[in-house]
Amino acid sequence: METVTQLFGEGENQTVLQMSLRAVVIFIITLLLLRIAGRRSFGMKSPFDNIIVILLGAILSRAVVGASEFVPTIAAATVIAVLHRIGAWFGALNLRFGALIKGQKIVLFQNGKLEKENMRRALVSESDLYGCLRSSMNVENFNTIESAYMENNGQISFVKKHAE
Repeated sequence: METVTQLFGEGENQTVLQMSLRAVVIFIITLLLLRIAGRRSFGMKSPFDNIIVILLGAILSRAVVGASEFVPTIAAATVIAVLHRIGAWFGALNLRFGALIKGQKIVLFQNGKLEKENMRRALVSESDLYGCLRSSMNVENFNTIESAYMENNGQISFVKKHAE
C-alpha cells in the first residue's frame, strides 16, 4: 500500500510524476468507460451525448488532481457511462423516450416558406439559415430546396427538391 501511495500520492499535493501517473490511469479508465457508454457518445453530438463528455471530464478530473477519493470517483463515472448506455438503448427501442432524451428535428423551411416561429424557437436567424444554405448546399436561395431542419444535434440540414 505504501508503494501505491508513493507512486500516486495522496490528497491534493502530488508531484509532477504522481499527477502524471494518475493521468495515465484515468486516461485508460476513461477509454474503458467510453467503450461502455458506446460509440454514439462521441459520434452524435446531441445534448444527450454531450452530457457524458462534460460529466466524465468533470468527475474524472477530480481523481487526477486528488480532489476526491479515487475509487468513489471511478464509481461515479462508471454510473454515468452505464446510464448513458441504458438511455441510448431505451431511446433506440422507444421513439417517444428517444425524442424525450435526444430531442427532435425542427422544421425551419418547407412548402416554399420559412417557418419563422420554429426559427425563433431554434434561435436561428434568416441570416444564419442562408449562411448554412450557402456553405452546405452552395446555393444562394431556396429555389432548389424542399425543406430545411435543425437536427437534434444542432446542425442544420437541407433536403433538395426532386428533379421533375
